[in-house]
Amino acid sequence: MNIFTTLAQTSSYYYTTTEPLFPETTPAEQATAIAFFMMTFFVLFFIFFAIAYVFFAVCLMRIFKKADVPQWIAWVPFYNTWKMLEIGGQQGFWAVLAVIPIVNIVSAIFLYIAQYHIGKKLGKGGEFVIWAIVVPFVWYVWLAFDKSKWDDKASTAPSLHHASAK
Repeated sequence: MNIFTTLAQTSSYYYTTTEPLFPETTPAEQATAIAFFMMTFFVLFFIFFAIAYVFFAVCLMRIFKKADVPQWIAWVPFYNTWKMLEIGGQQGFWAVLAVIPIVNIVSAIFLYIAQYHIGKKLGKGGEFVIWAIVVPFVWYVWLAFDKSKWDDKASTAPSLHHASAK
């Protein structure tokens, strides 16, 4: 007897059926239940997303206030990332290029470099950027709510304020 015959004789076979999970319900009731579940999931997801967006915008507002950047920019998608790249000494167009696959990896690297310079300008050490990469939630909260002051001379990145004065 070969190995395949032995495996075939020792295998258990299960009978599968296409009967509904709850036979007492009609297909219309099942479709309604599935639709209700999906709508509930999407509504909860939207609520979670909205809360997260508001929280990150508030944190970014506080960081922009320290950098002497208009705070309303924190609420505008893409422009807030553009401005964050600029105050970190990078080109702002990387915020728009972040929607292109593969290019978004390069864009993220430039964002991390900008976050490094933002941390330096707020008096944090170079290793502080690890928080921005691994746990950005902590990075935003820490910089937004600590008592640090903005110092353009603390980083080698070009200053947004000196560039606008030219």
